[in-house]
Amino acid sequence: MADRETFQAVLPSILTDLEQDLTRKGMPEALTDRFLAPMSKGGKLNRGLIVLNTGHVLLHRPLTTIEIRHLSILGWLTEFFQASYLIWDDIMDASEYRRGQPCWYRREGVGLSAVNDGCLVKSSIMVILQQYFGNRPEYAQLVELFHEASFRTELGQLADMTTSDECNLAEMTMERYKFISENKTAFYSFYLPVALALQYLQRTTEQNLAIVRELLLHMGWCFQVQDDYLDVFGDPRVTGKVGTDIRDNKCSWIALRAFELCSSEQKAVLRLCYGRPDMGKEARAKEVFCQVDIEGVFRNFEMAELDNLEKRIEEVAGDHEPLKDVLWSVLEKISRRDK
Repeated sequence: MADRETFQAVLPSILTDLEQDLTRKGMPEALTDRFLAPMSKGGKLNRGLIVLNTGHVLLHRPLTTIEIRHLSILGWLTEFFQASYLIWDDIMDASEYRRGQPCWYRREGVGLSAVNDGCLVKSSIMVILQQYFGNRPEYAQLVELFHEASFRTELGQLADMTTSDECNLAEMTMERYKFISENKTAFYSFYLPVALALQYLQRTTEQNLAIVRELLLHMGWCFQVQDDYLDVFGDPRVTGKVGTDIRDNKCSWIALRAFELCSSEQKAVLRLCYGRPDMGKEARAKEVFCQVDIEGVFRNFEMAELDNLEKRIEEVAGDHEPLKDVLWSVLEKISRRDK
């Protein structure tokens, strides 16, 4: 498995590279710290570590120093990608906390200039990508992956926001939910990190990319269902954030599945209370979720989906056998998580 300390040790040099690029462009020194601050915040680093770990498990040999560095850089660029979209997502959702700290836009002196901060974080990806991979044969494919991830994430965000703004719970569908979760979350969180490593190591074929895409998007969908559960029932001291899905009228698996199980009276309560910025109505909606035992329904769903993914990974064979270890390592990260 990838060493977290090894991965983290690469970040300072990336920030130094960006700082030097700013100096060459004449950036006032006083603004440099502000530019770099959103990229210096910690997190679970799961997406970045997946890139490095994919190299470890795929090659079945010790990685060279340059391979570790390059895979770690690609991992950090994935983390930058995540950071930029979280900045924007928190603004659009009017969220208060992220990872136990006030959201970036709520920090003193930041406000809506956070929109531009998110743009700068994302633009930094291309600066570093060109610096380290511009002369490599896989450069165009790496750039293309980030562009596709951007478009897919933004499509998912569009579907998420318009559903929350324009639809009531009775009009939301599982089909819409799956589109949102696969595009807004699954593509960049699961497929992008593995695909970056495969492209860098030049281990890609049309067929093996199709295999990992199908399975990793399914894992990402399961991850989003878990996230929906944790938003409502998770412990903020563990998750690091206060859930807002009920009052934000989110198209979530928890809400959709609970609505399917409700009696007509319970559906009436959810129509009245779901998606309302009122703590009392939020509590009533959550009470209905408990009445239909949505926690138990979720646990059964989670167990069945994880079992299904395990079986599908075992079916990967032939020339694609080396991908099994990669897929197992990613699945391990989402199995019965609590944050």
